[in-house]
Amino acid sequence: MMRVLVRLALGVLVVVLALAGVVAFNTWRVAAPGVPGPALVKEPVDAEGAARRLARAVRFETVALDFRELGRPGGRADPLGSFLEMQAWLRETYPKVYEQLTVERIGGASLLMRWAGTDESLAPMLLLAHQDVVPVAPGTEGAWAHPPFEGVRAGGHIWGRGTWDNKGNLIAQMEAVEGLVAAGFVPRRTVYLAFGHDEEVGGEQGARAMAEHLAMRGVRLAFVLDEGLLVTEGIVPGVGPPAALIGVAEKGYLTVELQAGGAPGHSSMPPPAGEGAVGRLAAALAALEARPMPARMDIASAMLQPLLPAIGGSMRVALANLWLFGPLVQSRLAQAAGTQAMLRTTTAMTMLRAGVRENVLPGSATAWVNFRILPGDSIQGVLAHVRETVAGTGVEVSVSRAAGDASEPSPRSATDTAGYLAIEKAVRETFADALVAPGLMIAATDSRHFLAISDAVYRFSPVRAGPDDLARFHGTNERIGEDNLAEMVRFYRRLVRHAAGG
Repeated sequence: MMRVLVRLALGVLVVVLALAGVVAFNTWRVAAPGVPGPALVKEPVDAEGAARRLARAVRFETVALDFRELGRPGGRADPLGSFLEMQAWLRETYPKVYEQLTVERIGGASLLMRWAGTDESLAPMLLLAHQDVVPVAPGTEGAWAHPPFEGVRAGGHIWGRGTWDNKGNLIAQMEAVEGLVAAGFVPRRTVYLAFGHDEEVGGEQGARAMAEHLAMRGVRLAFVLDEGLLVTEGIVPGVGPPAALIGVAEKGYLTVELQAGGAPGHSSMPPPAGEGAVGRLAAALAALEARPMPARMDIASAMLQPLLPAIGGSMRVALANLWLFGPLVQSRLAQAAGTQAMLRTTTAMTMLRAGVRENVLPGSATAWVNFRILPGDSIQGVLAHVRETVAGTGVEVSVSRAAGDASEPSPRSATDTAGYLAIEKAVRETFADALVAPGLMIAATDSRHFLAISDAVYRFSPVRAGPDDLARFHGTNERIGEDNLAEMVRFYRRLVRHAAGG
C-alpha cells in the first residue's frame, strides 16, 4: 500500500511540476514592455483658442430631441433653434472649413461636410461626431461644480454638458481641419465630416439619413471613425501605463417592455400576494436581475492580450494562462463596472410606470429594461432569455417601440486595415505614453448606421479618462482637460495627414 501511495504522490508531483512549467513558460514568453517613446510629431496647437471655443460651444443647449415626441403637448416650440444657432456660430468661427469644404444640412440639423481629395480612385474616409447632448437629470443641477451650460473654464478643465460627449470631438475635428486648410494641406483621399443631431436618441434623423444619402450617391467608405473607447488609466485591472483602446466592434441595443396587469381598486383592500400589477412586475424584475446573461471571455481576452507586456504580478500570470485561470480572471473583471460590460450582454432596468395616486391600486404596471448585446448574442436570444426568466410571473414581454430602435451587435472590423493602422499611428504619435489595443464599444454610437457602406468601422475618442471620470459620462460634472483638448486636435490632424495623404 505504501508503495502505491508513493507512486501516486510522485504522479501528482509530476503533474503539478508540469503545470507549473507550462504556466511559467507562457508567462515568460510574454515580451517585456517597451519603453514608450516621445511623440513623433508635436504640431503646434492653439490650445487657448480651442479651449475658449469649446467653452462657447457648450453654451448652446443642444439637448437631444426625440422626434417621435414633436408635435405632442408640451413639446418645444422651436426644437432645432439651438442647433441652428450653433451652426451659424461654427460658420463664423471656422471660415476656412466652410470655404474649402462643401456643407450640406441633412435631416433638419445634421451637417455633412466633404473635403474633396485629388485622387478619386481612393475611397473616402469619414470622421463622426454629434452635436446633441443628453439633458441634465432634474434635481441634480445643484451638484454641478459649475452650471452645466455655462462652459466655465476652471482648474485646467472646460466644464459643462457636452465637453466630453461629444462636442469635444466635434470642436477638435473642426480645429484640426481649419488648421490643415490654413497650412495648405490638400488631401489625396476625400475626407467626410458628419455631425449628427440626434445620436443620443438613436440617430434616425441624422446619422442614418446621412449614411443613406452617401449610399444613394454610390459612396463606399475606406473607413469610419466615431466616438468610442478612450485613453484609459487605472481602469483595466493590472495595467499600469495608459491604455488607448480602439473599438473594433460595438454591442447591440435592445429595450424590452414588461407589462403586468391587475385588478384596480382601493389600496385599503390589496390583492393576495403575486396578484397585483406592481407585485407581478417587481417579481419579474427581481428574477431578471438575479439571472444575468452568461459571461464570456473571448472579447475581453482579445483586448487584453496586446496589453500583457505591461501587466505585472499575478494578473499577468493569470492572463497568460487563461486555459487554467480563465474563471478567476473573469471574476476579477466582473467586479469593476468599466470591465464587466465586456463580458456579457448587460441588463439594466431604466424606466418604471405605474399608478396615479398613492391610495389607488394600479390596473397595470410597466417597466423598460435595456440590454447591450455582446457580439455572439442576438436580439432573439435576449428575448428568449427574458421570456424564460419571467415565466410564471404573469408579465407580458415585448420589444419596446418607444425607447430606441433595436440593433444587433456589429461585426468585428479588422486591425490590419489602412484605416486602423492610421488611427493607431496617430494615437502613438499623440499619446506616446499609451499602449494601444483593440476593444469592444459597450454603448451604441452613430457609427452603426454606416456599416452598410464600410467594412472598417472604428470607435475611439482621444480623451484621457481615469476611474473617477467614468461617472461623468452622461452624469454630473462632465468636463475635459484643456491639455487633453489640445491632444485631441493634434490626434485628428495626424490622422487626416496619415489617412488622407498629402
